[in-house]
Amino acid sequence: MLKKILLLLWIAVIVSGCATMEGLGKDLGKLGDKIEDAASK
Repeated sequence: MLKKILLLLWIAVIVSGCATMEGLGKDLGKLGDKIEDAASK
């Protein structure tokens, strides 16, 4: 069920446009950095 919800959200983000995708990419990059920092501790 959760996978279906995430998939639908992801499709909605893709359809919403390039500017939003750029912002999402930046947010995901920040999240990835935080995960790496947490993993390295």
